[in-house]
Amino acid sequence: MPPSPIRLIAGLGNPGPDYEKTRHNAGFWLLDALADDVRASFTLEKAFAGFVAKARHAGEAVILVKPMTYMNRSGQSVGALARFYKIPAEQVLVVHDELDLMPGQAKLKQGGGHAGHNGLKDIQAALGTPNFWRLRLGIGHPRTLNLAQPVADFVLHPPRRDEQGPIEDTITRGRAIMPALLDGNVEQAIRQLHGGNP
Repeated sequence: MPPSPIRLIAGLGNPGPDYEKTRHNAGFWLLDALADDVRASFTLEKAFAGFVAKARHAGEAVILVKPMTYMNRSGQSVGALARFYKIPAEQVLVVHDELDLMPGQAKLKQGGGHAGHNGLKDIQAALGTPNFWRLRLGIGHPRTLNLAQPVADFVLHPPRRDEQGPIEDTITRGRAIMPALLDGNVEQAIRQLHGGNP
C-alpha cells in the first residue's frame, strides 16, 4: 500500500516566551516556518488546546498545530484534532527535537518507540498507536556535546551559537520536504532529507 499523504502536522514545544528560544521548541520553529510557506496563520483554538493553522494542498485540507499544553500533554491536542478531522495516525506527522541526533542531523521515520520523549509518549497514547510519522530534528545530547548539564536543563536552554546554524539548517531542510510529504511521496522526502545529513 502506498504511504498516505500527510494531513496533520504537529510541532512540539512549550508555550510562552520563556521557552520560545529553547532547544525543546525546535518543532515550533519548523511549524512557524511552514505556516509561512503555505500562507496560513495560527489562531488559538481552545477546543484543540493549541494554535491551529489550516491550509490546502492539491485541494485537500492540511492542519498545522502547535499544542499549548506543555510537551508532556501534547497528545491532548493532537488526538483531539485527529479525531475531529478523522485523520488516521498514518497521516499524522510530529516534528520534534531529538537528543540522539547531533545539531544539523534530521531523520524522518514512521512508528517506533518514544525514547523517553514525553511529547511522543503522550501522542502515542492519545492516538492509540505508534504508527504516526516523526520528523526528528537533532539538538545533540549534553554528553555528546561535552556538557555537564542534566538533560532536562539542556533541552530548556537555547542552543549555543555553534549549534544554532546547524539546527536552522535542519529546519530549512524539513521545510523543503513538506510538499513531497503532503503528496504522499515519502521515499522522495526521506532521500531528500537524509541526503543532507552531515
